[in-house]
Amino acid sequence: MRRFLWTISLACAIFAASLEKRVIFPPSAKPVGPYSPGIFAGEFLYISGQGARGPDGQIPASFEAQARQSFENVKSILDTAGLTMEHVVYTHVYLENTANYDAMNKVWAQYFSKGIPPARATVGVYKMPTDTPIEINAVAVRDLSRKKAVIPPGYPANASLSPGVMVGDRLYLSGFLGRDINTGAIPEEPAAQVQLALTRVNQTLAAAGMDFRHMVFVNPYLTKNMPMEVMNRIYARHFEFGNTPARATIQVASLPNGANIEFTGVAVRDLSKRRAVRPKNMPPSPTASPCVFADDTFFCSAKSGFIAGPNGGIYAEDVENQVRQTMRNLLDGLEEADLDFSNVVSSNVYVDDLSEFGKMNGVYGKYFSSAPPSRTTVAPLPPVERKRSASGHAPMIEQISIIAVKGK
Repeated sequence: MRRFLWTISLACAIFAASLEKRVIFPPSAKPVGPYSPGIFAGEFLYISGQGARGPDGQIPASFEAQARQSFENVKSILDTAGLTMEHVVYTHVYLENTANYDAMNKVWAQYFSKGIPPARATVGVYKMPTDTPIEINAVAVRDLSRKKAVIPPGYPANASLSPGVMVGDRLYLSGFLGRDINTGAIPEEPAAQVQLALTRVNQTLAAAGMDFRHMVFVNPYLTKNMPMEVMNRIYARHFEFGNTPARATIQVASLPNGANIEFTGVAVRDLSKRRAVRPKNMPPSPTASPCVFADDTFFCSAKSGFIAGPNGGIYAEDVENQVRQTMRNLLDGLEEADLDFSNVVSSNVYVDDLSEFGKMNGVYGKYFSSAPPSRTTVAPLPPVERKRSASGHAPMIEQISIIAVKGK
């Protein structure tokens, strides 16, 4: 145990000295994979997904207590970093059962009763590691005075979350559903649902003096009732071809209040600080740039084990080899920006089958020999049938998106 702590301390020192970053590791933290509980990078603290298990390894009996324990686990990382819940600017809440949405909101309001509540996206997923029914990750800012709420006209009063939170030039956007915020009505046509959600995004951008050009990263979450083609067609109309935000498009088990589409993401006010990066061998896309800079922070699209080329597709059948190809694909984007995996501060790992969690970790961990980034891991949907297509392609069984920071 002492050797493990010494190794972590040494890694922290090397990491901080080279890239001005710091690992945050509460004494009670027990990571179940190769990731750090928190990574401080410049002004921002990136907190790994925190489940409902307490320091004793037990999950409380009631959902309300489970949600409270998840928040307490987030809070312990903030405490270790010298911050409070008020410093949180952005969160994702993952629920195994979105019927617990209102119960989660009740606990949420208790932890964010002071100051400006963070922006938040909430999604329903199939499973999470260690059988937790809830997982929460977060981004916090060091200087609380830089945190400003962005509230567009017509937004309900006394909401427990902020539509947007501005931190200097950076805007964190809550998850906007294809559902009327005041009436709860969901349009019948999928295209209308997508447009409604994007209109709500645009209203918040406008309230911050921005538009879609300023977006650097977007998470579209969609259920099985939202055709991917419809979402992409409507989405592409709002962005410049070849200069779109980075994107992680994830089909999930459910969304709050019966919605079928949700958009959340990050924007930067000063367009001179926004730069899309595309490896030279990759054609431009109407829906996603491989990576986009927001000042010194590098947001990269989710990658899979896809191999590009005339016969492009996924050929590896097992999770280990798909992860290897995914990391190779992510490295292409990093190297194009003169970065590498040591610059990565946060990742999201989407897996098909959590029974392969250990196998995924075994490969993933090899790319982060010291001070691994913070991480959130979920299984968005039930496992797919492992069957090759007529063209010989294997199904996608994992995706990974990353955030990196360029050293000063």
